[in-house]
Amino acid sequence: MASTNDLTDWLRGSGLLVVLFVVGAILLSRLTRWISGRIYQRIDAHPTSTGQIADEGAKHRHVVTQGLTWLIIVAIYSIAAVLILQQLNVPVTGLVAPAAVLGVALGFGAQRIVQDILAGTFIIFERQYGFGDTIRIGTLGSESGVTGTVEEVTLRITRLRTLQGEVVMIPNGQIVQVINMSRDWARAVIDVPVPTSVDLTRAREILQEVTAAAVEDPNLGQLLLDAPTVLGVQSLEVDSVHLRIVARTLPGKQFDVGRELRSRVAIAFQHEGVRVATALDTAEPMAAS
Repeated sequence: MASTNDLTDWLRGSGLLVVLFVVGAILLSRLTRWISGRIYQRIDAHPTSTGQIADEGAKHRHVVTQGLTWLIIVAIYSIAAVLILQQLNVPVTGLVAPAAVLGVALGFGAQRIVQDILAGTFIIFERQYGFGDTIRIGTLGSESGVTGTVEEVTLRITRLRTLQGEVVMIPNGQIVQVINMSRDWARAVIDVPVPTSVDLTRAREILQEVTAAAVEDPNLGQLLLDAPTVLGVQSLEVDSVHLRIVARTLPGKQFDVGRELRSRVAIAFQHEGVRVATALDTAEPMAAS
């Protein structure tokens, strides 16, 4: 009977506090996520200078908010765990020595986690990339890397969405190289292969007409930072000559501009009766910082 009364008293006292700590931690974490969501909305609602892309400051604020949200939630659950242990009469101070021994034992295994967190801290504060950037990440053991759009950056991982819709989680400590295709401006590079029998002077005139029309186009023109340039002959092959066009675009828009210019070039050559080789493609785009 005494044990039942003791259990009832504990449930009314410490037990109730334990429940309150657990519920409070859950509510605080949800409140933190709600506040971060409101901050994201304010960042996204802020007008940009170009009207086409988010500015670098907005991207960085997105990433900082994500990192701080993750850090605050970890702190909330850590504090709740300590308070619950106290209510369970577990001497927290007595756990210091065993925790130190356990920390040394697990230190080697936790090195990678610490490495991820340190790398994530530098990524955020050095503004290497931000929310919505199109980047290619080279990782340890990968030759080609992973290309995608940044959806989330925490102190431990970076989450990318690839062109195929796949979600890729990359530990920050495994990142060895980052190519940012959405910083300040980008460049679309289009190589146009034409038969060797074509009058190259006329072919260049057609390309110049296409680039001039692109600047005047209300939709395509606003993606261009200046008029595309026809560089001329890029390479020679047995049965074709490659002419190159380069266009400086808004960051992340080089792919859209490249596709549109390829389409316009193909239509213009077909209209002139020039057969364009099937190899018409955009060279690997470059981004500038």
